[in-house]
Amino acid sequence: MSRGSAMPVLAALLDRSVEQIAEAAADVRFYDRETIRAVSDVWDNNLFPLFRAASTANAHKRERRALAALEWMADFGEGRRRWMTEQAAIAGYELESLLPPAEPDTPGRDDWGHVMPPFCRLTRQTVDDLVPDYDLATATVRRLRVERAGTRLTAFLQLLAPRRYAVDESTPERPPLLKVALEGVTDAVFDLSDTRGAALDPGVGGIEISLGSGGRLRAAGGEYCLDDRSWHLSAAGRRADAVTPPRTGPSDRRRQPSAGHLGADAYAAATLLHHAMLELRSVRYTARADHVPVLGLCRAFSGAGEAILAAGSRRGARRRAAAFRDVIRTWTDRAVERTPPSRTDSSPVFGTPSQAVLVSAAWTAAYDDYGTERPADAQLQLALPPRPGEPPSAPWRLRTVSCREPEAFRLHTDAFQGPGQLTPSGEPTAACGLDLHHGAMFIAARDGWRASAG
Repeated sequence: MSRGSAMPVLAALLDRSVEQIAEAAADVRFYDRETIRAVSDVWDNNLFPLFRAASTANAHKRERRALAALEWMADFGEGRRRWMTEQAAIAGYELESLLPPAEPDTPGRDDWGHVMPPFCRLTRQTVDDLVPDYDLATATVRRLRVERAGTRLTAFLQLLAPRRYAVDESTPERPPLLKVALEGVTDAVFDLSDTRGAALDPGVGGIEISLGSGGRLRAAGGEYCLDDRSWHLSAAGRRADAVTPPRTGPSDRRRQPSAGHLGADAYAAATLLHHAMLELRSVRYTARADHVPVLGLCRAFSGAGEAILAAGSRRGARRRAAAFRDVIRTWTDRAVERTPPSRTDSSPVFGTPSQAVLVSAAWTAAYDDYGTERPADAQLQLALPPRPGEPPSAPWRLRTVSCREPEAFRLHTDAFQGPGQLTPSGEPTAACGLDLHHGAMFIAARDGWRASAG
């Protein structure tokens, strides 16, 4: 395994990112939206520093700038650093020797100097620290999403958890929101008619979360964070405050490397690739996944890191500029063709196939969003088989379906077991229902469905 030079590692991480995104979208029946979002997000603040480092003629400065970019990239938490190490190893590079020792993930402070809650792994100790400050027995589900991540399932749960500790009542605040992310989900049972009360039980064999009287989530592991501006007044917050040093400036984070000055052609190439990464990242909004040509973008920018490194290594400013123009031509020649959506696909139920694969199912309760009332809603992401007339070997396609104020939302893990019978009922724009896997997932909508064209 190669070690020692930062610039090739930085370029290899970009190429591995494009490959990993393509793998996550290769078959939408195993779509991994979170991987696409997380990996593309890495390059929002790191592409221009990469181009600057690669375009630097002086070898010593190029290496120093590449190293600064790697250190900045790795400074976004334990998960980011672990991803970088794993992907660099796949590309044949040893990364850890290039980076400073990892710092422990400790609570930070906000602009008022108040200590902020950290992300916590779901363990017996962290749950025992949480329970004295928040009344989980009277908590209510704000949101639940169960989603595929390749061959695995993940879940994201939000609970409105009343405080057990005193706060200044003269300053109204949003109620605390406990956000739980689970990986390796093995069991999920939920019914919107049963959303009050929760219990967290981490054990040696995994995590179990009880919801209401009959709901549950079981998973191999997970983490949680609290959205609570008064957390510094809680018992756990006071303990953290006693051992967390004060802020020494506007931010205690490592400074972002400067993108510096890029030549016009290198800047154009960087901008083109940056826009592509932003489009890929937009799958963070589930309904956008229908519209983003992930595989086409990955084909267009395959080998981008190697191409940038080669262009930036050319001797002389004119030769580098010409090389970056060649890179741009290569990328644009590969550009994905965008076709307008089919009009027959604009209805989520009209022409619905008899089979579908459930990719994601989410329910959100009605809530007040800083004075704006948000109605309850449900959202499904389905992988649908080839259209009539297409060969059976044609790729499956994504479809996102949503409804407001659902009257029923029932979900069981069996709904994710693969292709299953999809049965609509009622009228698409009036009272209707959608059933998958003979009741493993059922949603009833009073005012019809909304769907993105895909």
